[in-house]
Amino acid sequence: MAIEVRIPTILRTYTDGEKSVTGEGSNIKELFEDLESRHAGIQDRLVDGGELRRFVNVYLNDEDVRFLDGISTKVSDGDNVTILPAVAGGSGLDASPGMLR
Repeated sequence: MAIEVRIPTILRTYTDGEKSVTGEGSNIKELFEDLESRHAGIQDRLVDGGELRRFVNVYLNDEDVRFLDGISTKVSDGDNVTILPAVAGGSGLDASPGMLR
């Protein structure tokens, strides 16, 4: 079963710079275990304590797996999985008119 996994720039050091890799498994957990077998270290960046890390978003065919079955979400041959790190932060400045110069 081949599942395409899109890798964000920050994790491409684990995939030798590849933007996309293929993996196998019947659910997201097994898919990540398969990726780990070929791209050592990547699973620790995605999973913590058997659950998706808080600041990692995973989409199955453009649907957030947190609204499906999380790490237990079933995957099938031909599916696309996208991994996106959550973006947070900001300057902390008041953005009221006249405050930024």
